[in-house]
Amino acid sequence: MKSPTVLLVVLAGVFLITATPAQAQHPEEEAVRAAVGHYLQGHATGDGSHHEQVFHPESKLFWVRDDTLHQRTSAAYIAGSPGHPADDEDQRQRRIAMIDITGNMAVVKVELDYPSALITDYFSMLKVEGQWKIVNKIFYVELKEDS
Repeated sequence: MKSPTVLLVVLAGVFLITATPAQAQHPEEEAVRAAVGHYLQGHATGDGSHHEQVFHPESKLFWVRDDTLHQRTSAAYIAGSPGHPADDEDQRQRRIAMIDITGNMAVVKVELDYPSALITDYFSMLKVEGQWKIVNKIFYVELKEDS
């Protein structure tokens, strides 16, 4: 027979699991997802107009290469859009990995899984004049060995 202490610990654990409320979806989550959808659509199509819809005109992108900080304006980033999908588009996958919203600000993690690299983006977003906009993007590129 099991000791009363073990039984109490097990029952307490069950109670905590069942008593913890599920995290409710934030009321702005769908709006943030829709805004980030423009970013994802810009990558899928190569059409910079999708990126224009989500990046705030004052936003910047930052990354580190060879231990050096680099930056670019969102306007320069958008201008570099090729205007057509990548040749390997059918092999590319994208997903929103995380959304954290507080008031009129959000942090979003996006993963771009491409044949040659896994790119992880973090966005700082703000709700400006009723629309969610990316005001800052940092990213990391992990090259795949078999590319």
